[in-house]
Amino acid sequence: MNLSVKDAARILSVTEKTIYRWIKQDLIPAYRVNGQHRFNQSELIEWATSRRMGLSPDAYLQPGEEAVPLPRLSEAIEAGGIIYRLGGKTRNEVLAALVDQLRLSEGVDKDYLLKVLIAREELASTSVGDGIAIPHPRNPVLLHSTRPKVTLAFLEKPVDFRSLDGIPTRILFCVISPTLRAHLHLLSLLGYALNNQKFRNAIEQTENRESILKALSQVKKGLVHENRPRP
Repeated sequence: MNLSVKDAARILSVTEKTIYRWIKQDLIPAYRVNGQHRFNQSELIEWATSRRMGLSPDAYLQPGEEAVPLPRLSEAIEAGGIIYRLGGKTRNEVLAALVDQLRLSEGVDKDYLLKVLIAREELASTSVGDGIAIPHPRNPVLLHSTRPKVTLAFLEKPVDFRSLDGIPTRILFCVISPTLRAHLHLLSLLGYALNNQKFRNAIEQTENRESILKALSQVKKGLVHENRPRP
């Protein structure tokens, strides 16, 4: 619970008054610590991403931390790769197939990683709606990798990920990060990208790698959209 109301307002590019209103309406994940409202940074970014909310470019930074260069989303996807026709009839079968094809460092325990991903889904679905999910554990995957990776996977057939909108999932983004900062950074960039219509069209039409990366290159990292939480 490391973020204050002021920090949350900065990350979401809204006023503190708006944050208090969302707390009162029980729209935003918040906690009471010593009489003060506090927020978990990972939860806050997940919450914003699932509602297609624009995020401040420094959303992934810890309070008081200076910005340093971090990878572009296109670089992370190039490192993680794109998977087509990922098999599986159930959510867990899909996750097992995904883990089996992830570009992981030698010696990584895939069975453990799968259990962690399933546990995260049992806690709360990572679906962000419209047939898209971002499977990852409650805390970032720290797998002794020096390079952050995002694997984009297109399912062979849509599968139920228990999304709030009821739409079966057919597109996955799996985030593998060496640090918490990189994890939050990539979640922030995914939030931007999924608000970009050209990029959305590219993935929804299951285009080839070059077309997807080209569309992604047109996403402006600093663009902040109007922030309104969805019901």
